[in-house]
Amino acid sequence: MTTAEKAFVKFDKIDKSYDGEVLVVKNLNLDIAKGEFVTMLGPSGSGKTTTLMMLAGFETPTNGEIFLEGKAISKIPPYEREIGMVFQNYALFPHMSVQENLSFPLEVRKFSKSIITEKVNKILDMVELTEFATRFPAQLSGGQQQRVALARALVFEPRLVLMDEPLGALDKNLREQMQYEIKHIHERIGITVVYVTHDQSEALTMSNRIAVFNDGKVQQLSSPDALYEKPMNSFVAQFIGENNRMTGTVKSIEDKYCNVDLDGGGSVKALKVNINDVGDKTQLSVRPERVSVNYSENSNENIFTGEVKELIYLGDHIRARLEVCGNDEFIVKIPNEGSIKIKENESIKLTWNADDIRALDMPL
Repeated sequence: MTTAEKAFVKFDKIDKSYDGEVLVVKNLNLDIAKGEFVTMLGPSGSGKTTTLMMLAGFETPTNGEIFLEGKAISKIPPYEREIGMVFQNYALFPHMSVQENLSFPLEVRKFSKSIITEKVNKILDMVELTEFATRFPAQLSGGQQQRVALARALVFEPRLVLMDEPLGALDKNLREQMQYEIKHIHERIGITVVYVTHDQSEALTMSNRIAVFNDGKVQQLSSPDALYEKPMNSFVAQFIGENNRMTGTVKSIEDKYCNVDLDGGGSVKALKVNINDVGDKTQLSVRPERVSVNYSENSNENIFTGEVKELIYLGDHIRARLEVCGNDEFIVKIPNEGSIKIKENESIKLTWNADDIRALDMPL
């Protein structure tokens, strides 16, 4: 069995340039398993949407090949790939009812009328829109229209569904609700989904794995928990979740740890992740929830004093902004236990484990 046949979707050494000079996707190698929900996440211009469009057949790779179920597809037109697509703008036919919108992809594939009725009724039930079958898109809410768009992508039982920022036009509450709906539909039917978004919480909520794109390259491909807990470079650490950053110089290396002299004063013991030698400059990353305040008895290697600059009450936790080692944007999340025990402008003790602070490369 060849490498291409092992993966359900395979990007093999893919480059993409629009002008023959600048590569917007660079040497992309990415395997997606059957039934996986993989999200391509990154800022605008990072190459994620171009990658999706190449998989859909709307763009052609400059170099390399894309395989679907072991078959090279770069020269196969989009309509022959049997791929469902869901876009941000829904792309529904305004002059057709919901039922007619869902019937259309089945009619062009020459299904019989009885099969079309059966499949449309089944998918309407799945997305809970049976009672809206005769309505037109303009008579539906944004969330209902997005469910119709999702149903239309699924109704002909494609091998693969691609979604390009499908929830971007919805308000926050509806977007979060739709995230769970799409996640649950995926779990029920087990179809392979490739999803594009710039929203990190959306990616963390829905995905089996996330490919973080920047500058045309995948910076890290991991499960949501590994991506958040174990970022492999400074870009991923900054892009995923909230993150306290400090810079310094590596003073010594001991096994998997290193000691770093901070630019703002003081020294930190950290997990050695993406540095090479003593003398390297490094950016350190520690999550706000990994920092403890006003500890009583603690054996942590890293103990600092911080001055409280601001306290914000957020219900289940207090968000504290402190000045620590010259950084006045150092954030700590303190669980709300019924009373706020610290005050603005006071000095407090902070501590964190060496395993919770990661020594990474300096950002470009």
